Amino acid sequence: MNIFSVPRMSLALGLLFITLLGCSHTPATRYYDLGPLPGRGTPPGSEPCVSIGIGPVKIPEYLDRSGIVTRVTSHELMVAEFNKWAEPLEESFPRALAENLSSLLCTKTVLIFPWKGSIPLDYRIYVDVIRMDGKLGESAVLDVSWTIMGDAEKKGVLVMERSSYKEPAGGQDHEDFVAAQSRNVGTLSRDVAEAVRILSKGK
Repeated sequence: MNIFSVPRMSLALGLLFITLLGCSHTPATRYYDLGPLPGRGTPPGSEPCVSIGIGPVKIPEYLDRSGIVTRVTSHELMVAEFNKWAEPLEESFPRALAENLSSLLCTKTVLIFPWKGSIPLDYRIYVDVIRMDGKLGESAVLDVSWTIMGDAEKKGVLVMERSSYKEPAGGQDHEDFVAAQSRNVGTLSRDVAEAVRILSKGK
């Protein structure tokens, strides 16, 4: 019998045990998406129904990743390894905005860029996300600029705004943080809906 065989076997078993122990403690990856406003709004019966196109929605490069980005300090960001967006923000953000506007306004059509076909649109809404982060356990911050363009007859900028939103994040986990960001998108949706409502009444 090789006198080195037992120590080598023990070493191999020890390394295997450590590897399995490490794997057993690896956190499960969790996936999140932006949620819509709770319930459905009931637009006034006298409100004109409109067709809306949403997008493009521009997402800054630092958010163009699956890991949820939060802020550690004013200059340091953290990308979560096991807490991720279920889909890219450039897809989930306009979808949440579209769902919210469908609830807040009387809409004939709500299309998300790139829209296909020749459906006439009363308003086109562009969003440029400037900042979308915050601190776990403290607050979620959303900073955007948004523009409403007219239809084919009323080309040009009808509304241009820069808006900042901040919601308390509640608990220390990413679920509370994403819920707070969903509320931020909901408040943005209400501002956009109010602007569209004013424009449509003035037609």
